[in-house]
Amino acid sequence: MTGATGRGHQHHRRYAETSTTIARACLPGGHYLDQAADLTSVPRLLGLHDEAAAAGSTFVTGAGFGVLATEAVVAALCEGRPVPAEVRVDALASVAVEAGALGTALAASLVDVLATGGRRYATGAGRGTPRAGGGSCPARRRAVTSAEAPSAELVAAQRASGAPDVTATTAMMPASPALRAVLTVVGRLLALEPLRRMAVRRLAGITGKPAPRPRTHSWGHAVVTWPDGTTREGWLKTGEAMDFTAGASAEVAVRLARGEGKPGAYTPAAAFGPGLAAAAGGELIIRP
Repeated sequence: MTGATGRGHQHHRRYAETSTTIARACLPGGHYLDQAADLTSVPRLLGLHDEAAAAGSTFVTGAGFGVLATEAVVAALCEGRPVPAEVRVDALASVAVEAGALGTALAASLVDVLATGGRRYATGAGRGTPRAGGGSCPARRRAVTSAEAPSAELVAAQRASGAPDVTATTAMMPASPALRAVLTVVGRLLALEPLRRMAVRRLAGITGKPAPRPRTHSWGHAVVTWPDGTTREGWLKTGEAMDFTAGASAEVAVRLARGEGKPGAYTPAAAFGPGLAAAAGGELIIRP
């Protein structure tokens, strides 16, 4: 779902195709937010920073679990400290699945994730070799398997820290080496537009079965390492990830309506600080 406050209207197409058009429709003086989480639309929206600032508008992209739950932890860990050498973030969502067709919007997002390259930053440049990893939930010390994916958590963590080396993983991607090798090949094929359209159509019609969320809590996790070897670790603890996403978007919308946003284009914690995650229903846990 793409949403805008101010002038403009809603389109039911991919973020990457519509976000900048809708955001510009809010100029001058109107504000915009979305829940994008991919490496195409988020950088494009952030690229409108100068236009938004000049027009007195605030654009916020990535106002959902993955981006905010990890970005807020990185921002809190790095606050008042020099630029780190390396950052790793893990988006460990726990999501309940409802019965029904997947739908075109979600199908397009899934296909675009597979087709997008760049899963980590190395000395400031994106690179695309996938790896598996994981993060642990501090309350129970239970490992949650995750894997690298081309998601906007990568962009948000790099901007929040300034680190030249950043890795982002998500629990929503398969960690099996064999399956990930297959997905890498499939992703290259899906970059071809005719195959992409066919894949979206097929996926959109798939009917899913209802399933409870796999864990009581969702977690945003980050580990930050500085050049002298100092390491800090933190978590964002929340409930069902989509509930947190709704809370994050609502909190951003309220703050924009109050005129609390600074002009320009930002990810959520960059716009309102890491405390936004707590206001949206999360609990920041920072290891000393």
